[in-house]
Amino acid sequence: MAVRGISPFATFLIVGPTCFFLGILFALFPYDYNVLWTTPSAHPHFTPAGMTDPRDTYFALQENHLKFLHASPPLISRILHIVIGVGLLGFLMKLYKPSEANLLFDGASLVLYMCGITVYIANIVKGLRTVTAGAYGGATLDEAGNAVGETLGGEDASDFIGREDSLRVLAASNTILALVLVGVLVLQAGQWYAQRKEAEELEQMDKARDEKKAAKAAGSNAKDSKKKL
Repeated sequence: MAVRGISPFATFLIVGPTCFFLGILFALFPYDYNVLWTTPSAHPHFTPAGMTDPRDTYFALQENHLKFLHASPPLISRILHIVIGVGLLGFLMKLYKPSEANLLFDGASLVLYMCGITVYIANIVKGLRTVTAGAYGGATLDEAGNAVGETLGGEDASDFIGREDSLRVLAASNTILALVLVGVLVLQAGQWYAQRKEAEELEQMDKARDEKKAAKAAGSNAKDSKKKL
């Protein structure tokens, strides 16, 4: 059986970072929405004169915002990685000597959490480096994150996605990551509900057993009283 004393605290260590990441993704949603989900109309304050496609304005806003995020101080990324580690610590605490419910709900939650980390490393971090360097269309990046060529391995640059598609991939990655994190919260809520229902059923069974014992004891006392009479 899992240690009951640390389970609520471990759940807090999981739910807290998950909500923290969802808050970050929510802050990015205004940039992603007009790039991925809708075709916006021309905005009088944001759309320069002569621009035919109003979406170009929102691509530029998203690109500038991503460059700003990638250029943030190292403290920001360190805090982010510490929060990721806090979530993993919560899973390790809950999965130490796990019960059947822990294996089902927390195991599935950990799988989703690791999927989110994979999306973050493979798509978002790499995408931020690509946007900052402007390495669209198959250009390669050196160790410093600078674009060093227009093609990769001598292949045609048209075989690779360009600027707009790269920004759409980043927006889609944010959406995928949000769905994964919501799945973690749903599983944790499901575990809480299942444990609550189990506790209520056990309480009802104990109450019925106690009532049955009390009735049996009362019947025995009544028989003893009749015998004495």
